[in-house]
Amino acid sequence: MAQSGLQTAVSLIYPPRCLGCGGTVDDDFGLCGTCWRDTPFIGGSICDTCGTPLPGEDLSDTLKCDECLRTPRPWKQGRAALIYRDGARRLVLALKHGDRQEIAQPAALWMSRAIEDLPQENMIIAPIPLHWTRLLKRRYNQSGLLAQALARHTGLPVCQDLLVRQKRTQPMEGMTREVRFTSVKGVISAHPRRRHRLVGRPVLLVDDVMTSGATLSAAADACIAAGSGPVYVVALARVARDA
Repeated sequence: MAQSGLQTAVSLIYPPRCLGCGGTVDDDFGLCGTCWRDTPFIGGSICDTCGTPLPGEDLSDTLKCDECLRTPRPWKQGRAALIYRDGARRLVLALKHGDRQEIAQPAALWMSRAIEDLPQENMIIAPIPLHWTRLLKRRYNQSGLLAQALARHTGLPVCQDLLVRQKRTQPMEGMTREVRFTSVKGVISAHPRRRHRLVGRPVLLVDDVMTSGATLSAAADACIAAGSGPVYVVALARVARDA
């Protein structure tokens, strides 16, 4: 049977399903109309540092949100694909805790579109690392899945263990901003046998959600301390309190 015929037969037996609700859709890894409308994609004016949406129509690349004005970031520019609420929040939680690993591929496509305006020459992609005990329990690092899929979409190299988390930290839900930054300070470092891969070159850090930016800051500090070039960040979703 020809490849197209085989694909047609498979689609009849296993029709494409919406990533959000499981309903039938036209293409694999898509969203139905209802779930698409319920998934807040980021567009228009954004903070150039963290990617959070901003009011107004100014598409300048130098805008900053109040949070980034208050808290200088160690990275140069940041982007996010979704606002962390409604359908986006459900997708992130399904990827992170529901073993819905298939979400990483379309999610990374959305992320690749969000970073199209960032300089990518000689850039290397690195996921935010999990502590080995948490990785053993969860079986996969959701940021690692996103990083791998993003590498396929962009053609950039990825190093899954470029960074290591030396200490297991407590979940940050409910923590104040100050406690979040304190709890992750110094817990991430460059892998001693991978450090040569980042020396002098731009690094793109990948995470599933950016809230305060504390974990991404710790990872960016680790890259810079190891001799990297400028650091950029991208998250699948950004917590935007005023969105």
